[in-house]
Amino acid sequence: MSIYRYLLAGAAFLFAATDAFAGSDIPNPADIFIISRDENHVFRGSHKIYDRMSEGLIEVKYCGYSYYVRYATVAWTQLEVERDYVVRVEFNRGKGWRPICDHPEQQVTLKDLGVEEDPRLVIQNDGTTEQRVNRFAVIRDSFRLNSGDDAAKSYHSD
Repeated sequence: MSIYRYLLAGAAFLFAATDAFAGSDIPNPADIFIISRDENHVFRGSHKIYDRMSEGLIEVKYCGYSYYVRYATVAWTQLEVERDYVVRVEFNRGKGWRPICDHPEQQVTLKDLGVEEDPRLVIQNDGTTEQRVNRFAVIRDSFRLNSGDDAAKSYHSD
């Protein structure tokens, strides 16, 4: 009978230790999304937001915390509010979705980011058309001949 006591005590210790770490209020950034819900709190859509910079992302602040999002995410939040949905920054740690920040659409807009384009175009292009044109311009310019390139073409061209 004493072995059962040891097993029970060990299980209780492991459960308490696991619960103490799981009770932390700091959400894992990998689990943070902007969530859109209708008037009945039914899920309508989401966009993932990130905790570090990567290509194609921009830094924004929601409720005083820095996140990295795509331009299309900011445009999407604006359109979801136009559709009368509620948009919030939320996280999930296996116990359901929990709010972090209300009204991200009021805290960061495309205009705040210097983008004057219609949000629908930003979503369609997955970013601003200015950026897309600039990328192609860089590629195009990389194939242009510089003044020093004429001498290096070929020794056969006379």
